Amino acid sequence: MDQFLLDNARAYEKLVGQFKPAAKPQDKKDGGRNTDIIIASRLRPMLEDEIAAGLVPGVLPRKDDDLNVDLHELRKTVRGTPALNSSSFRLDKVFNAEDSTESIFEDLVQSLIPWAWGGGVSTMFAYGQTGSGKTFTVSGLQRLAASSLMDGSLDGSRNISISILELAGNSAFDLLNSRKPVSILEDSFGSTHFAGATEHSVKDLPALLSYIDHAASFRSTASTLKNDASSRSHAICRIRLENPAIPQFEDGLLYLIDLAGSEAARDVVAHSAERMKEAREINASLSVLKDCIRGRAMLDLVETGGKVSVKAKTHIPFRQSTLTKVLKHVFDPAGMRSCRTVVVACVNPSFTDVAASKNTLRFAEMLRVPVPKKDAAAYNPSRPVTWPNDKLQEWIEKNSGSPAISGPLLAPFETGHQLLRIPVPEFVSRCLKTPGVTVDQAQAFQAKFWRLHVDSRSPASSESKDDATEKAEKDYVDSAGISSRDSRPEMANVEFKERIRPGMVVEWKPPYIVTDSIRPLALVLSSVEGSGEGEEKKYTCAQVAPGLMHGSLEVYIWRQVEVRVGAMLKEVLLEYDVGTRYYYETL
Repeated sequence: MDQFLLDNARAYEKLVGQFKPAAKPQDKKDGGRNTDIIIASRLRPMLEDEIAAGLVPGVLPRKDDDLNVDLHELRKTVRGTPALNSSSFRLDKVFNAEDSTESIFEDLVQSLIPWAWGGGVSTMFAYGQTGSGKTFTVSGLQRLAASSLMDGSLDGSRNISISILELAGNSAFDLLNSRKPVSILEDSFGSTHFAGATEHSVKDLPALLSYIDHAASFRSTASTLKNDASSRSHAICRIRLENPAIPQFEDGLLYLIDLAGSEAARDVVAHSAERMKEAREINASLSVLKDCIRGRAMLDLVETGGKVSVKAKTHIPFRQSTLTKVLKHVFDPAGMRSCRTVVVACVNPSFTDVAASKNTLRFAEMLRVPVPKKDAAAYNPSRPVTWPNDKLQEWIEKNSGSPAISGPLLAPFETGHQLLRIPVPEFVSRCLKTPGVTVDQAQAFQAKFWRLHVDSRSPASSESKDDATEKAEKDYVDSAGISSRDSRPEMANVEFKERIRPGMVVEWKPPYIVTDSIRPLALVLSSVEGSGEGEEKKYTCAQVAPGLMHGSLEVYIWRQVEVRVGAMLKEVLLEYDVGTRYYYETL
């Protein structure tokens, strides 16, 4: 086939020059880039030996269009001259041979850094045929990301740690510890852990770059038909960002992943048995990755208006390979972390490799879920997703408790929809910029804001509510016992120790030592007969402890303690959620 292409290279170029792309119908409905998962491609330049061999480009970006790329295949015909089969692919961004790694970083990866810094999970991975420039691209992006983390431009301070693994088939090795074996395990909460991997703390840029270079020197490479130094494994660089100001929250994670190159069946026929087994394992893991990409795209299609039956039949097999277990946060529809992902499909432009390039671009386009064009929803006071920035800031300052959280500090430019999508640690960190605001108040306000959004999605909440309706609903919540708030109007301005009653929830200081992660809460049941007056008066209380769901609380009525009034620190307002059957802190 290669000889056929070489013999018809000039005819091929002529046919490509006559090609006129037609706009796809769905392009007119495309509303732009999805910020949660961005799909791009990078076409590497033609190499000198390829040009010397008479090869010509077969994958071409369009002029003045950085969203579409065209691929041309030459096919034999029974009679006459060869014909051209052309395919077009639409992505979020197409980088051509003249685009630098720096421009890719600024356009795609730069935004991942503050997202992970704020407590979210950011992932960048590159995939494609062996010899398409993945390692060159990822290594450059790793160094640029390290510089961005350490240049002092990000707000606050973080404890930064790095670990780098190599995945070969179903085996994992620590590239920062002489390739010692590592186990990829999943705990009961669904989090993935690298058991046995070393994690190194870094304080400056030279140290971070030295770990990246050290890991690269230990990575497995071998000569293949397409590449003299092909990466024969997946390399996963994980940078963990711990916020010392709020240690009780999950750390931010930045993944930079260089996938092993895929190979066509005809590329492995000259390999040894060991190399062929290695190629099968690589292609098998990439095949599972592609199935996960397809499944994730189908589920996203349902969320944007696809058929419900698709969702019922869709299965994402992320547990079938070690690679997709590590990337579980990208594919698992039940994941709770705020994630942003960038996929760079690296493409070999030569017309002798258009089959592999077509496969790469096809799955890249399948992963992309375009944002449909639609008019902005009208402002609705009961639906946070419709709030513009000014209405959002106004609501924050009226409903965030005392002291009121500053709207400009929490949401300097975000709309209600954008604020709902930021990571919880970032939300809390912004709240703490307001003087006097505690972590507990910030967390309770975040939960209140999120519950308002969840409630607004029910059909009963679709209509705007006036002040009288909202007051009636609040009075019902208090009178029905769903909230622990004191419903007596005359007690609104009375200090909580002077109005202790059954049903009040308090934070207290126990006589025994508790860790910082445990917040002692108690539900007042009754006063203890014969106890003293004032600060020495005691109350029988039921213990309140965290529930299984994030931010939830449960009352253990059979676990009772006696609490002195003097040990009570403050009142805590809880609200019962009928849907989840848990209590949540409110303001």
